[in-house]
Amino acid sequence: MGEIPTYKGTVHPGQCDHMGHMNVLWYTAKFDEASWTFLSVLGIHTTYLRDAGRRMAAVKQTISYMKELFAGDVITVATSLTHVGVTSLCFRHNMYRDGETDPVAIGELVAVHLDASSRRGCEFPATLRSRIYPLLARAPNGPIAVSAVGGAP
Repeated sequence: MGEIPTYKGTVHPGQCDHMGHMNVLWYTAKFDEASWTFLSVLGIHTTYLRDAGRRMAAVKQTISYMKELFAGDVITVATSLTHVGVTSLCFRHNMYRDGETDPVAIGELVAVHLDASSRRGCEFPATLRSRIYPLLARAPNGPIAVSAVGGAP
């Protein structure tokens, strides 16, 4: 099951540029919504962040555009975990036009778990690791990576 559905929506006319395609701003916005859904599945939600004094920071995002999207297209984003570090996660969003099996866009992200006071990366607690690692084991995109040292992946 490697991919987890994390976003479903429609491309609205106001999200299109002067050429009639969905503007790059909206790919980023839809991937951002998918990111927060995915983090919530991992247990990294608003309540956890507030109560634990933690934050998540995106430190790298790469988007590859394969096909154009137009007003009225219904899209789904499915996300998979590709790497876990002591303080960081890497995950991949595949955006699909409904009814198609090839992604129209791929977003790859690196996010760091931060201590809100020090603004420095901090280790994921055991309660989160127990939710995160089983998802990593189902990742469909090649070898599984787990880092044993701190810092970015």
